[in-house]
Amino acid sequence: MKKTFELTHPKIKAARMVDAVKHEVKKYIKRERKKTLPAGVDFWDFDCQFGHTAAEAKVVHLTEISAKIDDAVALDLTSFYIEILVKEGFRSVKSEVEDEVEFDEDEE
Repeated sequence: MKKTFELTHPKIKAARMVDAVKHEVKKYIKRERKKTLPAGVDFWDFDCQFGHTAAEAKVVHLTEISAKIDDAVALDLTSFYIEILVKEGFRSVKSEVEDEVEFDEDEE
């Protein structure tokens, strides 16, 4: 999804426009996560960018998009750009070496 969202409309209030944008983003993410995974892939991951325009877009984490939309509304922007691209995700394996903590027992 590469899209510039407008927050101004002659008949629809800005708060409803913001709700519609958030709903569209969530719907897109849910639809992409439902797709079948290729062999060897653990999950669907997303590359996200957010900015006032496509040229000014900066990389953000998927969980920050809602907050960025709220920030755009607080700045009274008339539009903003969101880019969400799906990629294959692989789980990283934690190292088997764990730090062992030794506790001294008090002798009575």
